[in-house]
Amino acid sequence: MTLSGGQRPAVRVKLNAQAIAALGLTSETVRTAITGANVNSAKGSLDGPSRAVTLSANDQMQSAEEYRQLIIAYQNGAPIRLGDVATVEQGAENSWLGAWANKEQAIVMNVQRQPGANIISTADSIRQMLPQLTESLPKSVKVTVLSDRTTNIRASVDDTQFELMMAIALVVMIIYLFLRNIPATIIPGVAVPLSLIGTFAVMVFLDFSINNLTLMALTIATGFVVDDAIVVIENISRYIEKGEKPLAAALKGAGEIGFTIISLTFSLIAVLIPLLFMGDIVGRLFREFAITLAVAILISAVVSLTLTPMMCARMLSQESLRKQNRFSRASEKMFDRIIAAYGRGLAKVLNHPWLTLSVALSTLLLSVLLWVFIPKGFFPVQDNGIIQGTLQAPQSSSFANMAQRQRQVADVILQDPAVQSLTSFVGVDGTNRR
Repeated sequence: MTLSGGQRPAVRVKLNAQAIAALGLTSETVRTAITGANVNSAKGSLDGPSRAVTLSANDQMQSAEEYRQLIIAYQNGAPIRLGDVATVEQGAENSWLGAWANKEQAIVMNVQRQPGANIISTADSIRQMLPQLTESLPKSVKVTVLSDRTTNIRASVDDTQFELMMAIALVVMIIYLFLRNIPATIIPGVAVPLSLIGTFAVMVFLDFSINNLTLMALTIATGFVVDDAIVVIENISRYIEKGEKPLAAALKGAGEIGFTIISLTFSLIAVLIPLLFMGDIVGRLFREFAITLAVAILISAVVSLTLTPMMCARMLSQESLRKQNRFSRASEKMFDRIIAAYGRGLAKVLNHPWLTLSVALSTLLLSVLLWVFIPKGFFPVQDNGIIQGTLQAPQSSSFANMAQRQRQVADVILQDPAVQSLTSFVGVDGTNRR
């Protein structure tokens, strides 16, 4: 945690040059006396048979009154105290620091999470502690939250969760649209949540958090996890429609394409392997994404080769596959037209191979050109609701002049109704720039 705009307490000593000269002293004499009297050093040690302990006590001077009584020299046997040759008063270590919350002068506490800590949990803990902190402060001090980065993070996570639920719902709807059979739709519909639940278990074991990248991986995996199940169901349904018993059809259909499912699974996982070996911050960002997506794909393959055939053997039959309602008959006619149109298009493509190759090469060249000219960046530009700016003034500007400029700029910015709060700083403490 860092403070901005706060002035750390200090004791300021203003020497009286005439008094020092009259006593025959120098400013270096005063400086040496102050330094020597305020050294925090060990006061001794205790030696035992097995270990030694250093004795320390903080006897440094803390107040201006203690500094006034400090003896800096003796003259004719009489002590000369610091208060005799200087004005000693309580002050600020750096008076050229200032911070404002909107238009009110304030002390801004910048709280940052430790590496590995959850930023949302950290923000929630701080909000729980605010009432206790407010009670311990004077009533004239007002404590308020000026900026909370977790607001956008929470909204982003909520949006990704909604997209995940929407993706699952759309996948189930599309499965029913193409299979046109409720039992056949339930089977891959069960495979989706089971694959995601298994992925969550692995995420807990690997100490992953639910963030935008892992939720994005789960959203993408939703499309992958149903592919294997649909392929298995289609192959088993084909044997059932030929008259084989559901159990025999499940064994034969799953065994026939088992190797295909396994090879497809590992080919998809192989694409994600390079992400695991990327260095720097990019590798750390996409490590959880790659592992989460790979685990979801792997679990979906296991579910498709085990649970899916079992459910097909129990839930599918010749009667259920042949049973059609009005929607099934209408959609079947539509798909027949689509397949017929595809057949006509495929025939034209096969009859004009050179034209097809020319289109493919043109697409490849266009992709290369687009890759060259498309702007590239580390992160996509996004609106996080926070704007940071720097106000520059001539080097000769004083602190008071700079503070006045800040207030004028703040007045203009706060007139915008879209601005919720404004924090401004003036200072030269290493973190703020005048």
